[in-house]
Amino acid sequence: MFLAYIYGGLFWAATLVLVLGIAFKVRLYWKTPAPLKIPTTPAPLTQGGVFLRMFKEVALFFSLFRADKLLWLLGILFHYALALIILRHFRYFQDPTWFVIDIIQPFGKYAGFLMVFALLGLLARRIFIDRVRYISAPSDRAMLGLLILIGVSGLMMKFVNHTDILMVKQFFIGLRTFEFHPLPADPILLIHLTLVATLMLIFPISKLLHAPGVFFSPTRNQVDNPREKRHLAPWAAELEKQDKLYLHELKK
Repeated sequence: MFLAYIYGGLFWAATLVLVLGIAFKVRLYWKTPAPLKIPTTPAPLTQGGVFLRMFKEVALFFSLFRADKLLWLLGILFHYALALIILRHFRYFQDPTWFVIDIIQPFGKYAGFLMVFALLGLLARRIFIDRVRYISAPSDRAMLGLLILIGVSGLMMKFVNHTDILMVKQFFIGLRTFEFHPLPADPILLIHLTLVATLMLIFPISKLLHAPGVFFSPTRNQVDNPREKRHLAPWAAELEKQDKLYLHELKK
C-alpha cells in the first residue's frame, strides 16, 4: 500500500497542476488583447471561413503541410497515434468501459509503435538537420526524449513484461473517490507512471502548450476585414477627432 499512497498522491498533484496550469494559461491567452488585424493571407473573409481554417489547422496541420512535408508527416503521425493511445487508456478510469473505447483497443495497442517511430524521426530532425539544430533548445530534445521513454515503457509492459492490468485499473478508479488500492510493484510500470506524472507536471510550462494555444493565434483565428473593422489606438482616435474638428472649423 506504500506505493499506492505515493503514486496516488503524485497523480493527484500532477492532475491538479495540469488542470489549473492549463486553465491559467488559457485565461491569460483569452485576456490578452489582439486588436490589430494580422491574419496570414490568404485569409477568410467570414467567421465561417475562420472556423473552416481552424479545423484544417487543428485536424490536418494544413499550413505545416505547405511549409515542411517531412515535419507534417511526422507531426500528424505522432498526434493521431497519441490521441488513439490516450483514448485507449480511458479504460483504466471507467467501469464499465464505453463501447467506443472497447472498439479501439486493438488499434491503440499498436499505435504506440507509430508514436515512438514519429518521435524518433522528430528527434533525429533536431539533431541531424543543421538549420533545425541551430534553433533547438535542450528542452526541445528533452521533451521528445521524455515522450519516447513514455512510449517505450508502455510498449514494454504490453509486449515484453506484462503487468497486472486489473490492479492498475482498480488503483486509478479508486483515485476518483480518494480510495487507495494496491499498485503492482512492477519496475517498468512504476517508471512509466513516473514519466507520465512528470509530463503532466511540466506540460503547463512547456512548448507542448501549443495544443490550446493554436486556438488563440491571431494569425489564424481572425477574419480578414481590416477596412470594415479598422482599429484605432486611443491616441490615434484622439488625433483623428482633432483633425475632424479642425476641418469642420475650416469649412465655416
